[in-house]
Amino acid sequence: MEKNSVKIQIKALLENVPIVRVAISSFVSNYNVTVDELVEIKTAVSEAVTNSIEHGYENIDKSDKYVVINASIIESEENILKIEIEDTGIGIDDIELATTPAYTSKPELEHAGLRFTIMQTFMDEMIIDSSKDYGTKITLTKKLKKKKSNG
Repeated sequence: MEKNSVKIQIKALLENVPIVRVAISSFVSNYNVTVDELVEIKTAVSEAVTNSIEHGYENIDKSDKYVVINASIIESEENILKIEIEDTGIGIDDIELATTPAYTSKPELEHAGLRFTIMQTFMDEMIIDSSKDYGTKITLTKKLKKKKSNG
């Protein structure tokens, strides 16, 4: 059952990535996360959003393009953080190739070939759903320990 959620929509500009980091950090800090987990979550989300902007909207007029981030806490035995990062860009031709560690279509960029590896390392699960010319949705999940009651 969904316990809480937030939706963020940013214009597809790299200068908006820090806004997402702060918003996700604020949202997640209400739950039982360590500082290390918080850094991992913020980093994974930053990598996904940056990927959407740099690759999803590559060679496309970004004046009316956005990245949408949906974050939710799903209550179960453990709280599960689910974050979806979605663009309406060019899509990914070959997801298996794109997620191969160190593969990059842009070797000149910082973190080239590491974004998906970072997301996979820092989160419990990463699912990529992409259609050529329709965009990409990356779903990241992480289990969060429930706070112990004080009683």
